[in-house]
Amino acid sequence: MSDAALVRGTNRVVAAVAIVIVLALVGFAAIWSVRPPAARDAGASGFSAQRAFEQVEAIATEPHPVGSAAQDRVREHLVSELRGLGLSPEIQDTVSIEGGELSSSAGGAGLAHVRNVVTLIPGSASTGRIFLVAHTDSVQVGPGGNDDAAGTAAILEIARALTGGSRLRNDVVLVLTDGEEACLCGAKAFVDQHPLAKDGGIALNLEARGSSGPAIMFETAAGNRALVDVYAHAPKPVGTSFAVEIYRLLPNDTDFTAFREAGFTGLNTAYIDGAAIYHAPTDLPSAMNLDSLQHHGDNALAVTRDLGGRDLSALRSSDDATYFPAPGLLVRYPGGLVWPLAGLALVAVIVFGWLARRQGITTGRKLVGASIVTLLPIIVAPVLAQLLWALLKVIRPEYAELPIDPYHPGWYRLAVLALTATVLFAWYSWFHRWRRAGPAALAIAGLGWLAVLGLALAATMPGGSYLGALPALAGAVAGIVALLVRGWWSALAIAAGGAVAVIILLPTVIMLFPALGMPMAGVGAFLAVLLGLALLPVIEMIHPVAGGQRGLDALRARRRGAAPTLAALFATVLCTVVGLSVDRFDAGHPALTQLMYALDTDNNTAQWLSDEPRVQSWTSQYVSGDPHTVDATLPAFGPEKMRSGQAQAASLPAPKLTLESDIRSGDSRVLKLRLQPQRQVRLTTLHVESGATVTAATVGGRELPADKLEVKEKDGPWGFGIVFHGPPAEGVEITLTVQASGPVKFRAMDGSDGLTALPGFQGRPSGVGIVGSHTSELLAVAKTYTL
Repeated sequence: MSDAALVRGTNRVVAAVAIVIVLALVGFAAIWSVRPPAARDAGASGFSAQRAFEQVEAIATEPHPVGSAAQDRVREHLVSELRGLGLSPEIQDTVSIEGGELSSSAGGAGLAHVRNVVTLIPGSASTGRIFLVAHTDSVQVGPGGNDDAAGTAAILEIARALTGGSRLRNDVVLVLTDGEEACLCGAKAFVDQHPLAKDGGIALNLEARGSSGPAIMFETAAGNRALVDVYAHAPKPVGTSFAVEIYRLLPNDTDFTAFREAGFTGLNTAYIDGAAIYHAPTDLPSAMNLDSLQHHGDNALAVTRDLGGRDLSALRSSDDATYFPAPGLLVRYPGGLVWPLAGLALVAVIVFGWLARRQGITTGRKLVGASIVTLLPIIVAPVLAQLLWALLKVIRPEYAELPIDPYHPGWYRLAVLALTATVLFAWYSWFHRWRRAGPAALAIAGLGWLAVLGLALAATMPGGSYLGALPALAGAVAGIVALLVRGWWSALAIAAGGAVAVIILLPTVIMLFPALGMPMAGVGAFLAVLLGLALLPVIEMIHPVAGGQRGLDALRARRRGAAPTLAALFATVLCTVVGLSVDRFDAGHPALTQLMYALDTDNNTAQWLSDEPRVQSWTSQYVSGDPHTVDATLPAFGPEKMRSGQAQAASLPAPKLTLESDIRSGDSRVLKLRLQPQRQVRLTTLHVESGATVTAATVGGRELPADKLEVKEKDGPWGFGIVFHGPPAEGVEITLTVQASGPVKFRAMDGSDGLTALPGFQGRPSGVGIVGSHTSELLAVAKTYTL
């Protein structure tokens, strides 16, 4: 918007410099609001990241999946530490059915033999229970230094602080679960079977999906307003209701899922940056940022103490809060204000447009034209961001196998932001001089689209409506004030409107980049475009203007107008090149590969398998061709497609399936079976042929609910199945009621970890690592039985 329209009665250059300085300071403060605090020793009553880190080093010495000897050692260590604090931990030893939606098979259910460590810190006059939750197991290929030794160690340090201080009013229950990585089975076992869970309560789950960054409160149960008010008083609350909305759309689950689905309320917190190590062998204690651990513990301890002194029976709310971080606080308001604020924002933009027309700054036709062309950066910037990531994967094919982000994604994120600025500056340089638009119309149109977004999100994702509604409302009010006053007051209004947009949108951009990763860079670009649209009045003040010049002067003015675009484009290229230079693969930051081995003892044939989307150089010596389904021989993988290659058959025994009893009634048979591994394995599976219908099933003493009997995929030769994690040496007892007219075929499989002893396996060279998938390094042996 021109200086004649807004900043009247003062020097344009001076005002522009002042506004830029103010917004830069606001931007630094907004970034600080989502940075973790420095690690420190807060004394005996506080949380010490260094003390907690010593526990991390003790826990994450090696991979320790559910059922492993290494996990037994971790559990013994935890029990010893808790007893040393004067507590009386117990082991909940049970079989559990999977929690959430993490079914491991094409049909049926996942189960596990879990051993949770549960400890009660009794309150003085308890009004309810607070459950501190973290999982103690790791994936099969990594030691879990961050995921989730961080959460487990944080709870041990919190327990030390609580037991060393005055007694809380309310009970605190420490729930250190088993089998989270396999099937969320430990958390499910606790909420379904443990007496301490029968009355529900407030669950605070501590997770990690990376190695650094702030501890973000990213998920809540429904009706979270009262709990968000408590969380807002934590030392440094970082979270956004938009993240809650996003997470509800994702297929991800944590232990918190089991608690939430069982009717508990609560908060789920994790730090998520540095996700290249996620579930990988590189998730070592040495990879951890102690500042992130400090943030995790500071907030969890403060929230526990706050809840520990309240009347929990009165801590109720029926609606969700809208909330987001700001410098020094967590801004929040009731969900009932979402629609009024969204509607008010649209009204304010309309009034802004009407006033601008009345003062002759723009016209109705220009507003319509500007509204149309303003869609260009909203669409183009995210598309180009996705194309940038596609280009990076062409240059570095290894990126395709990374779980979320490269090892050093910072420069790439800056490249996306610079690319977004390039699009915005190029678009604005062209259309702010367009006779059918102009700067005033573009600014109003930008705020209009923000207001429309606020309304759309109010209808679909209420917790994210503030992203559009509040910047639009603040920008429109600032524009109205700027039109009605003169001098520095108009400049102050522009600065205030821009500051609100920076405070709201900049931290969200920073948090969503690591949350969604470079594969979804377009989302970060989209939010950056929104910030740019909200700052159009500021962009106009600092943008070189061409107007009234002729000849050489006009040419120079146009060149000055193109300068911001060229500078942003140069920054895009520079950041991309620096990113490629900095983010290289080496022994400490290996390119990740995925490989497994499957032996079919029916015909003594074996094959290598890989689900890499693009076969990497090392993996290509084992597999080739197009991906295909493997459910005929490995039904536990369902419809998953993998590439394969011929392998030498190893001398390995298949799991043994024994028929212990068979009761027949017509075409119905009640089969009591025992599935027993003949070697040390991580999991074992059993699937029934698709022609037979399983109407009831009991596995390891646990009766499966009806929904777990449903077969999800019916095209293959196998139907209902179970996957049992951490099977005991004596095997798993399975009772099935099967409807079949004749003999029934079963496909049994078990899986262990490690390929190094297999014939034909060549070790990975330096710089080549293992991706953290559940099938990495899996050695599967399968056999068909007819009973």
